[in-house]
Amino acid sequence: MIAAGTAGGAGLAKWLGLAASPTFAAMAVLTSLGGGPMVLCSGTAGFPLGGMVPMYLLMSVFHAAPWLKVIAGQSGPG
Repeated sequence: MIAAGTAGGAGLAKWLGLAASPTFAAMAVLTSLGGGPMVLCSGTAGFPLGGMVPMYLLMSVFHAAPWLKVIAGQSGPG
């Protein structure tokens, strides 16, 4: 396991930070199309924007900070 304090761990943490936002966005799309992992647990059948979709979209937005830093040119991954 790579410790977060090592050079390799810091690089890994940056890449994982970049992975979160697109992952949540993809989960929102899949859930809204009815193919997501929570389709059986959703209590809002027939309404595609209820249940998990808004939560995944909000999580994607909240985890967008690493992408904004990369776009702004500040300490990107690697």
